[in-house]
Amino acid sequence: MNRDTSRDLYDRALGVLPGGVNSSVRAAPQPYPTFVRKGDAGRVVDADGNKYVDWVMGLGPLLLGHDLPEPVESAVQRRVSEGPMYGMPTEVEVEHAEFIARHVPSVEMVRFVNSGTEATVSAVRLARGYTGRDKVVVMQGGYHGAQESTLVEGDADDASPSSPGIPASFAEHTIPVPFNDEAAVTEVFEEHGDEIAAVLVEPILANKGIVEPREGYHETLRDLTEDHGALLVFDEVITGFRVGGLSCAQGKYGIDPDLTTFGKVVGGGFPVGAIGGRTEIMEELTPAGDVFQSGTFSGHPVTMAAGLETLTYAAENDVYEHVNDLGERLRDGLRDVVAERAPEYSVVGTDSLFKVVFTRDGRKPRNGADVGRANVARWNRVFRPQMLEAGVMLSQNQFESQFVSHAHTTADVEETIEAYRDAL
Repeated sequence: MNRDTSRDLYDRALGVLPGGVNSSVRAAPQPYPTFVRKGDAGRVVDADGNKYVDWVMGLGPLLLGHDLPEPVESAVQRRVSEGPMYGMPTEVEVEHAEFIARHVPSVEMVRFVNSGTEATVSAVRLARGYTGRDKVVVMQGGYHGAQESTLVEGDADDASPSSPGIPASFAEHTIPVPFNDEAAVTEVFEEHGDEIAAVLVEPILANKGIVEPREGYHETLRDLTEDHGALLVFDEVITGFRVGGLSCAQGKYGIDPDLTTFGKVVGGGFPVGAIGGRTEIMEELTPAGDVFQSGTFSGHPVTMAAGLETLTYAAENDVYEHVNDLGERLRDGLRDVVAERAPEYSVVGTDSLFKVVFTRDGRKPRNGADVGRANVARWNRVFRPQMLEAGVMLSQNQFESQFVSHAHTTADVEETIEAYRDAL
């Protein structure tokens, strides 16, 4: 497979972009990333004209695939033709907020922002402002964007920033605990309960190999936060309107968090983030309350139109039935392949998320540390390049989720399963 153009573009990019990319994960494939020229249904075409079955799907936003259905494309084009943005409110942002509040059980009000990171930054600030407390509990291996409060490593007794440039004082207010460890989080609340503003948790660890919650874990978090006057914040940037359909992962698991952060699917492929929750909490945000939050591009009309039409189309055209069915076909087929070729590996995922984690004992990971102990280098440096050569585009590293879209077909699934069989 000729990939010379991608190599040459990366060479140029290294001269003008730090690391040759605008988001760190894109540089993970070695020796150079694949530069994409266009999308086509459930596939992408690279700069050299090679075509791949695409399971990256923009790292999650493209629920409908690369070819937007006519209602979505028309809505986007109409908004662009009327002027890209105004710095003033529009009806479509109200309609989009109404759609989210109508379908997500815990959400009564919404504030739109411009990225998942901005959503989690705003949610942490809001939780601290509402409770008058500073400490935030997060999960080891969880990811909440590029924000200072959650870029931490270590444990509850010894947390430190995970990146240079973040003052150590930020980590003093962040308490990392292992995902799925009820005893650990209970102990933290016993020691710090009256100082904790919120627990910030992905319903599924979806940036660390896809780790699902053990039965009862989220119920424990809900009970602890209620008992101690803290907020439960679900980070549904990845799972929102993908896992659990229109009610999101919180609907799937039957949990009503106090706040929810959204991104990805909510923008239909355009930059977006959002915070949703109960009215009494959300009205602490300015201008209704005193917790400052603002943004020039928030509620951007093109994004709002794309997001609303995407979710409306999904609601009216059995999108979730299709993607979840293909997701289960993929996982079933991959389980057969793994059982035959690499029984020490694990197939993980739910709904339209899937991944093969190169575990060493055949047991599904229970937390981020379990995924970290997998054979990450083999996946990144040997397996993924083989899949790329076979015409299958997987996520850039062992940790990122892979996503099924409405544009994918049974033929895409079968081709992918056979490529896994050959590579393994």
